[in-house]
Amino acid sequence: MSDPERDHTAPPATTPAEAPAPDGRGGFLGFVAHEMRNPLATALWSAELLVRLSPEERAGPRGDKLAGMALRALQRLRFLVEDHFLAERLDVAGLPLRVEPVALVEVLDAIDARKGALELTRSLEDDLVLLADRGMLERALDGVIAFAGRSKVPVAVVARRSDGRALVHVRGAPPEPDALAPPHKGTASDPTGHALALHMAQRVAQAMGGALTITDGGYLLSFPLGSERNAPEAAT
Repeated sequence: MSDPERDHTAPPATTPAEAPAPDGRGGFLGFVAHEMRNPLATALWSAELLVRLSPEERAGPRGDKLAGMALRALQRLRFLVEDHFLAERLDVAGLPLRVEPVALVEVLDAIDARKGALELTRSLEDDLVLLADRGMLERALDGVIAFAGRSKVPVAVVARRSDGRALVHVRGAPPEPDALAPPHKGTASDPTGHALALHMAQRVAQAMGGALTITDGGYLLSFPLGSERNAPEAAT
């Protein structure tokens, strides 16, 4: 058990195994397990110390620090769990999709409202409507924007029509050449909890007849166009 009288500043970290990372499904699951294990260990470690503190310490700066660490770790774990299981369920056609015309501006408004300090700018063609499941589209765009905005890098979203499709270009931190390759044990960790965001967004796009690719220093999501006549009224 940890000694609460010591000046703990960080929980014990877990590290990848020394053996070469396996390929395929095993490597992917190894990466997922490692990403989830670290924030879970942090949350448990922080909660253990909080329980052992006196009521006075728990209500003071030390208690606030440990509670903050636990909250951040659980938020990171939540992102990982939600992204992983959404992708898994889509892979086995385990989720019904409600595909309908969706005004892109409304989806971005909802994402923007949750982004806090993230600087998000956008340039959209007027009345751009996508044919998609509203909730799934929001999850995919939110994940790509969060991944592109790591380290508080400003993010720009540019969207337009082209050949019967809606093209949504997200620019922020430059993507690695293999950013869309399946992560595996040994892939770099992501302290924000969005390590599976691109993996999830790819599955969402594919399920709705779209795609996620890397182009022009950013991420390009393409979806079928919806009908403006049947779409909800776009926000102004």
